[in-house]
Amino acid sequence: MNIAFFLLPKGEVVCLPHDATLRQALERMEYHRYTAVPIINHEGEYVGTITEGDLLWFMKSRPDLTFEGTNKVRIGDVPLRLNNRTVNIDANMDDLISLAKVQNFVPVVDDRNHFIGIVRRSEIIDYCQKGLSQKV
Repeated sequence: MNIAFFLLPKGEVVCLPHDATLRQALERMEYHRYTAVPIINHEGEYVGTITEGDLLWFMKSRPDLTFEGTNKVRIGDVPLRLNNRTVNIDANMDDLISLAKVQNFVPVVDDRNHFIGIVRRSEIIDYCQKGLSQKV
């Protein structure tokens, strides 16, 4: 099966530009109730995924940082603890499933490493569940 079937396109994915501020990340994640959000550079390439934990540990390590000061810190200054790996749009299902086991979502890129969307873990689990239900 083609992974494009599971793709949530970039236009429907909540992302952050790589030059966003810490405050923008906090507010966007709170508003959408997401625990992780992809980071995209101005060329449209996937840069990484920032998590609530990344923000928390960064703020903990900076006791001088106030909430008002979060608008002066770029998310590029926040170390990312996880390295969410991407798949190419032409990847096979085995590659997608192996990444979905350890990532909440799998970023999907094209041949130029441009971000084109994500595949959510829940979509893959639903697909597998339907396959199991049909065998019973």
